[in-house]
Amino acid sequence: MPDEKMATVAPHYAAGMRGQLQEERRKLRERYGAEGKAQRLLRQHRLLIDRTLRGLWKQAGLPGSLALSAVGGYGRGELFPHSDVDLLVLLPHEPDAALKDKLEAFIGGLWDAGLEPGHGVRTIEQCLDESAKDITVQTSLLEARWLAGSRGLFAGFTCAMREQLKPQHFFQSKRLEQEQRHGKFQESPYSLEPNLKEAPGGLRDLQAILWISRSAGLGDTWMRLAERELITTVEARRLTGYQSFLNELRIRLHYISGRREDRLLFDYQAALAAQFGHVDTPSKRASEQLMQRYYRTAKAITQLNTLLLQNIALQLFADEDSPPEIFNERFQAAHELLEARESDLFERQPSAIFESILLLQQHSELKGMSAPTLRGLWRARAWIDESFRRDPSNRALFLKILQQPRGLVHGLRRMNQYSILGRYLPAFGKIVGQMQYDLFLRIPWTSTS
Repeated sequence: MPDEKMATVAPHYAAGMRGQLQEERRKLRERYGAEGKAQRLLRQHRLLIDRTLRGLWKQAGLPGSLALSAVGGYGRGELFPHSDVDLLVLLPHEPDAALKDKLEAFIGGLWDAGLEPGHGVRTIEQCLDESAKDITVQTSLLEARWLAGSRGLFAGFTCAMREQLKPQHFFQSKRLEQEQRHGKFQESPYSLEPNLKEAPGGLRDLQAILWISRSAGLGDTWMRLAERELITTVEARRLTGYQSFLNELRIRLHYISGRREDRLLFDYQAALAAQFGHVDTPSKRASEQLMQRYYRTAKAITQLNTLLLQNIALQLFADEDSPPEIFNERFQAAHELLEARESDLFERQPSAIFESILLLQQHSELKGMSAPTLRGLWRARAWIDESFRRDPSNRALFLKILQQPRGLVHGLRRMNQYSILGRYLPAFGKIVGQMQYDLFLRIPWTSTS
C-alpha cells in the first residue's frame, strides 16, 4: 500500500479500533463484576491489547526487520484496567527519516486507538546502554515479551540482556531500591491511604522477589521457589493468596476511580469494602474491616519478603563465608544476622523468643534475624499462651526489653512485625491493623501507633 494511502486509512482504522477496544473493555468489566476472577481479567485484558497492537502494527506497514515487544508489567502479562501499555520497538539500526515518520505515525495511532502507551524506540545496543545506567529500565526490559515483527531480532535482544545481567549486582541494586522506596513511606504499611503498589507490603515487594529470583535462575513463581526450598509450600500458597487479594483490590480500585489509581483513598474505601462483601457492624465499619485485612496482608508480605531476600542472598553470596560470632549457647551472629544455634530452640525454650529481641537491641550491628531463625520464631508464636504470659522469667525478659537504653522502638516494632507482641498482649493483638474511620477525624489505630 503506498504511503499516501496509508496516511488516509490509518486514522480511520485507529478510530475503529478505539471503539472496538472500548466495547471489549466494557465487556471485560461486566464479566469481572459477575465472576470476580482477578487473574482471568488480567490475562484476558492482556490478550485483548495484544490483538489490538498486532493489528495496528500490521496496518502501519513497518519493515519486517523491526520488532514490537511488551515490557514492564504488560510484558509480565499483568495489565490492570487503567495501567499504561509499556512497549519497546526494537530497531536493527538507527532509523532514517522515512522510518522515523512511519514510527511516529504508529505511535500516534496507538493514542488514537485509546491505548495510552509508554514506549521506547531503541536498538539492542541502546537498550543495553540504558539498562546498564538504570536498574528500573533493566528490570522493565527483563520482562520483555515478543508481540510482532522480527523474532530473530527479539531473540538477539533477550540473549544480549541475559549476557549483560549480573545476578549479584542486580540483587544489591533491587534491595537498595526497595529500601529507598520503603523510606518514602516511613518504612510503614500503615498509612491512612496506603499505596497498595509501592508501599511496604505492597505488590512491588512481591514483584521485587520474583525479579531477583528470576535473574538468579531460581524460578519466577512462588511454587518454583518452594521447589528450590527457598520457602515452604505453605508460604508459597500464602504468597499466592496475598498477591491475588492485592490484585483484586487494585483492579476494583481502577474501576471505581476510573483511572490508574493505586492509593486506597478514603473516597473509595467504603465502596471497595462493599464490593468485598463487608458490612457495618455495631463495633466496626465495613471500611475498617477491609483496611484491617489490607494492613495484615501487608504485614505478612513484609515478613516473607525479608525471609526470601535473606534466602536468595545465601544462594548468591555463598562464597562470602566467615565464622559466626558466638553470643551464648543459644544464639550466634553470622552475616550481620542473629541466628539460633539449633533449629528447634524456640520450641524447646520459648523464653528464647524474648531473648532474641533483647539481643537485637543490645547488638546494634545486627540487621535482623536469619531466615531459619525468623521461620522458627513465627512457628513458635503458638507457644505464647497464658502459661507463657504468667511465667516470671518471661515477664522479666519483657520488662528488660522495655528498660533498654536504646532500641526500644525498634524492639517493639520487631515484636509486632514478627507477630509476637499481639500474642503476648492479646488486647494489642485485637487492634493490629485496626483503623478508626470517622467522618471528621480519620485515624488509623494500627500496630505502630
